[in-house]
Amino acid sequence: MTSLADIQGFLLDLDGTLYLGSKTFPWTPGFLKVLQDRGKRYLFLTNNSSKSTSDYAKSLVSRGVQADTADILSSGWSAIRYLRKETDIRSLFVLGTPSLETELQEAGFDLDSASPEAVLIGFDLTLTYAKLERAAHLLRAGLPYYATHADLVCPSERGPIPDTGSMIALLETATGRRPVVLGKPYRPMIEAALERLGTAAEQTAMVGDRLYTDMKMARDYGLISILVLSGETTRSDYENSGTPVDFVFENVGEIAESLQA
Repeated sequence: MTSLADIQGFLLDLDGTLYLGSKTFPWTPGFLKVLQDRGKRYLFLTNNSSKSTSDYAKSLVSRGVQADTADILSSGWSAIRYLRKETDIRSLFVLGTPSLETELQEAGFDLDSASPEAVLIGFDLTLTYAKLERAAHLLRAGLPYYATHADLVCPSERGPIPDTGSMIALLETATGRRPVVLGKPYRPMIEAALERLGTAAEQTAMVGDRLYTDMKMARDYGLISILVLSGETTRSDYENSGTPVDFVFENVGEIAESLQA
């Protein structure tokens, strides 16, 4: 098995891994410094599409973490890359926040068309019944259907809250349709991440707190899997899951200690 020291690139989940809600874990700055001191490449990776990469960069800087938009890959940006590269779609009906809408518009997508070419669903904290109603009509009409990600819940300081996967389930009940998912743990996200990071899969670790996205993506695409227990997954969840991973740590601070050792 590859040792931690041999890993060249780290894909770092955000919420539940480096912070939880508004609380940045105290060991996060030290962990990132250890990666920098050892010349390791890293990329912040998140399925949460409620914020743009610019929003995430500003948020990380406010937390004392040096980052710009090139250091962050969100499922929203993975969707943009995929739709540009793999389709001719340029007009969308979007269930998403104003931040996601702005990022899509800046990327050249028309979100105001009366006859959109496809439906895209993200983590919509501004979700309304009117949005759901129009999406259902468009899906029943047969439009292509995409999702930034399919996480069922999002971790928060108050406990898990409904995420995009829960919204997908609602629309599936109403229409019988499920989307093509473009975030973790699916191929579009990992292709975008490795392209941005510039490392081979076997030299790259996925560090995250979720078995069914972070660890599944690592396993499916030949990455090194590093599970941290600071977010959604507890030790008992992991032990009862039957999902093997390469490394398990309580938090990223323990990863830093192992790298230093």
